[in-house]
Amino acid sequence: MNGSTLLVLGPRAWILLAVLLCLAAVVWRTALGRSPAQMLLAGTRALIQLAAVALAIGWLSGRGTLAFAFVALMFVVGVWTSGRRVAPEGRWWLAAVPLAAGVVPTAALLLAFGVLPLSALAVIAVVGQQIGGAMSTVTLAGRRIRDELALRNGEVEAAVALGFQWPAARSMVARPVAGEAVLPAIDQTRTAGLVTLPGAFVGMILGGAEPLDAGLIQLLVLVSLLLVNACAASVTLWLGCRGAWHAAGRGGLPGP
Repeated sequence: MNGSTLLVLGPRAWILLAVLLCLAAVVWRTALGRSPAQMLLAGTRALIQLAAVALAIGWLSGRGTLAFAFVALMFVVGVWTSGRRVAPEGRWWLAAVPLAAGVVPTAALLLAFGVLPLSALAVIAVVGQQIGGAMSTVTLAGRRIRDELALRNGEVEAAVALGFQWPAARSMVARPVAGEAVLPAIDQTRTAGLVTLPGAFVGMILGGAEPLDAGLIQLLVLVSLLLVNACAASVTLWLGCRGAWHAAGRGGLPGP
């Protein structure tokens, strides 16, 4: 536990972990008026899930076929998480469409070029990051589009009255804000090495990899996430402009 050259682990690390989580819950409650249980539950779940995933990955390391089943489970959880954020009372399962639109073609390109090997650890690590990035993008884009359409509903109806179809009218309002969900990925990529050192890059350097090789791998991950997030946001916009998340007349989206 104390062999890390990045952080000093041990009993004090566990105590600090509890302190950090409690402080985060206090700020979440006092400054933002949210339930501290949300923050505490998130930290507790992360602990349990990371422990379980570490054991699962170790077991899957020599079982390539089962790695894809594990990735499929990650995808289902991502759909549930982002879908319930965007449309908790609607067609939340449609989150599978933008997630797949971002992850599948990007992962296929990595496999086709031979950059991503068909090994359990590589597939889980790389595709898992892509699913996580797409999940965050769908959540942010979907909620931002939903709120913008509800807030500017009058503008959408006015455009329809002028002869626009509903999807086109909604797009005029929603398209400018849909791309905001991709900005964190863009900022992370353009500041890599200046503001932050990505975890995979640091881990490979500490593991003895050549710096240039580690940089190239991290760059591939970051740029692939740009494609994942851009595709996910685009399809989320397409669904939102067609009122696909809710039945007609629900969720602040009137009309067909």
